[in-house]
Amino acid sequence: MKRVLVCLVLIAVGVALDKGLWEIPREWNPLAPLRIQDPVTPVTGWKIKRLREDREGCLAALESFPDKALDYRALEDYAPVANCPLTNVVRLNASGVSFNRGFVASCPLALGWLMFEHHVLQPAAREHLGSPVRRVEHYGSFACRNIYGRQNARRSAHATADALDVAAFTLEDGRRASVLADWRNEGERGRFLRELHRGACRHFATVLGPDYNAAHANHFHLAMGGFGTCR
Repeated sequence: MKRVLVCLVLIAVGVALDKGLWEIPREWNPLAPLRIQDPVTPVTGWKIKRLREDREGCLAALESFPDKALDYRALEDYAPVANCPLTNVVRLNASGVSFNRGFVASCPLALGWLMFEHHVLQPAAREHLGSPVRRVEHYGSFACRNIYGRQNARRSAHATADALDVAAFTLEDGRRASVLADWRNEGERGRFLRELHRGACRHFATVLGPDYNAAHANHFHLAMGGFGTCR
């Protein structure tokens, strides 16, 4: 359905531009380089997918992040584990938030995280908790394995560093919201986490949380690959 919608949008845009009827906004222009501040549209996902094979374009998009605290390093393609080569990857050490540890991510995953942080995470923290997020705790990104470690299953998005498992958020004022402890909380922390889950579905292809299964009771699985699952 998403592919059909994007195709229709692109056709309509092409007709309008050809006839000089409309100057397309950059967030809707498939040829305009992606900027993290751009509003999310149906074209955004297509732009990010295109950057999977465009290392320089993806790095340029990362540089559009407005927070000067961004700390990352582009990595050469390499195979940290046999049968799990990594291409177009970066090590993200900090963004507008600090992490419990830096992590290796495909450049599109890093880009998805920065857009999520800018458009969803910090606005939701200010709205629901009255304070920005200072630190994010995660369980990691790269793991050379199949889903759930099953021998005959398909490869996990973690095997290509295309997924990040996020567990908790610490605010500037010291309060902490944990997926495990606060997901079902009816108060402000629970509302904050559920808003993050909903918002993440606009920035990642697959978002899994506690309502999906017991394996995700303590974290959000945020992945750039998959079948458009939001659970």
